[in-house]
Amino acid sequence: MNAFAAFAAGLVFGIGLLLSGMTDPSKVIGFLDIAGSWDPSLLFVMGGGIGVGVLAFRAAGRRAQAFLGGAMQLPQARDIDGRLIGGSLVFGVGWGLAGFCPGPALVSFGAGYGKAAVFTAAMLGGMLLYQAAERLIHEPRRRARHGA
Repeated sequence: MNAFAAFAAGLVFGIGLLLSGMTDPSKVIGFLDIAGSWDPSLLFVMGGGIGVGVLAFRAAGRRAQAFLGGAMQLPQARDIDGRLIGGSLVFGVGWGLAGFCPGPALVSFGAGYGKAAVFTAAMLGGMLLYQAAERLIHEPRRRARHGA
């Protein structure tokens, strides 16, 4: 049941991305071009997503259990630190240069859009590099703290 619910949610999300134009890099770049021919239509898409997210997180915060019976696991961290700011900057620059963010890139990749394949490969490569860097940086620190 959980796999079906995840598939259905992903399908609805992907269809929403297609219908809203979020999978079209030129539409995204037009939205980000505030000094040129700005296309504000994605502002409404983002506003709708933020509104639904706010309501969903408020409702989830009052629940002890997820709809499908699993434990409710909400993010606990609320710190704004250098890593969060740096990651946001890298995400924003990548979004502005490519016109894709991860969700729409995967939908476009699945639809056979060639530039999305390049973006998705670069995104996955970046994720692997990040994991390797995290292990190299933080694993020795953990071992030192725990006396291993």
